[in-house]
Amino acid sequence: MTDPALTELLDLALEAARRAGALLRDGRPADLGVAATKSSPIDVVTEMDIAAEKLITGYLSDFRPYDGFLGEEGASSPGSTGIRWVIDPLDGTVNYLYGLPTWAVSIAAERDGERVVGVVEAPMRRETYQAVLGGGAYANGNALRCRPAPPLDQALVSTGFNYVSKVRSHQADVAQQLIPRLRDIRRSGSAAVDLCDVAAGRLDGFYERGLHPWDLAAGDLIAREAGALTGGRPGLPADGDLTVAATPGVFEPLQAALEELGAWHD
Repeated sequence: MTDPALTELLDLALEAARRAGALLRDGRPADLGVAATKSSPIDVVTEMDIAAEKLITGYLSDFRPYDGFLGEEGASSPGSTGIRWVIDPLDGTVNYLYGLPTWAVSIAAERDGERVVGVVEAPMRRETYQAVLGGGAYANGNALRCRPAPPLDQALVSTGFNYVSKVRSHQADVAQQLIPRLRDIRRSGSAAVDLCDVAAGRLDGFYERGLHPWDLAAGDLIAREAGALTGGRPGLPADGDLTVAATPGVFEPLQAALEELGAWHD
């Protein structure tokens, strides 16, 4: 990577994610409880989500006070530099609440609307994933590459479920019909981690409906820089209707199957 501006953004994202990850790992209260709910009573926010986002935005603002922000827990400002930080301070909050290890800090930087830097810090895995547009993807300094494509019926695919009961009910119907066409399905509880697992060759594919920009911004770039294909419905980018990421050769039939099964609607 030779662009000094992107080097600066990457270094800041790495340090902010490291600090937030350490706060979440080492500062988790024994009596951690729910601070608020979002889309439904089971879609929760903890005090640690809020504290981690404040840490990240505060750190980044110290170095780049005029950048914009979009954060899951409310950070929102347009900025004036063309740079916007897209932040999920704790992706996998329910896992974290229950003491399960699959959760991560996700930070992406956009320049003039294009994602150029992505960092996913997974403290309980002791893994830091990173990517710069055009510069490849890495985990703990090691280059990442997605798996060679198997036939779809031998593909291991991960997904996630919404917290609104009507939406998750349809998602379960889609998964039920999709499972016989695959090797198997996994459900980790963190889209950011799933996208990085596609990048690292631990999954052949991932799909989910209902993701927000902060859920997928960093992981999408990391997966693509590792050679995966990403998108939404056929011909569209990944968005809230549908996000698909998979190794080439799995992406196309998986996307087609999801379109056929109506994975993008209730």
